[in-house]
Amino acid sequence: MKKIMVATLFIVVPAILAAHESALAEQYFKITGRHNDFVPRLFNFALLVGLLYYLLANPIKEFLEKRTKSIADELQEIEHKKEAAKKAKEEAEAKLASAQEKAKEIVKDAKKEAILLKEKIEKMTEDELVAMQKTFEQKCEIEERKTIREVTLKTLNENIALEDIPLDAQKILNIVTKEVA
Repeated sequence: MKKIMVATLFIVVPAILAAHESALAEQYFKITGRHNDFVPRLFNFALLVGLLYYLLANPIKEFLEKRTKSIADELQEIEHKKEAAKKAKEEAEAKLASAQEKAKEIVKDAKKEAILLKEKIEKMTEDELVAMQKTFEQKCEIEERKTIREVTLKTLNENIALEDIPLDAQKILNIVTKEVA
């Protein structure tokens, strides 16, 4: 409803004013002696522009100067941030290169250490095998002696009886005294 009223006002009011314009123009001519009021309107416009300039020039100028200064400050701050980011990027790249070199050294050292550990383990394994071989040989020797002793005792027990060896008290006494001496 309001839109219709506003549209009507914008259409009707100018039409009414246009109808009365001819009557107003004749009346203006009678009063001033001129057909139009261009010069006084121009004077009024110049006066209005002068007053607006006088009243608004300094605040607008100050606003524009502040805005220019704030834009310049923001640009300068952005430049500082850009330079700081550039320096940070260069530092990060240098650190990355350093870290890559350290990584290569660590890998190189790890390979050397792995080789040394491998050699150490091989030597320990060889030493352990030698020790196990000696232990095995000693056990074999002990088992061989034990087997020889058992076979000898078995053979002696089977083939020789106590009655086959004539021992008397004098012979036993001589053997014991020889062993003790």
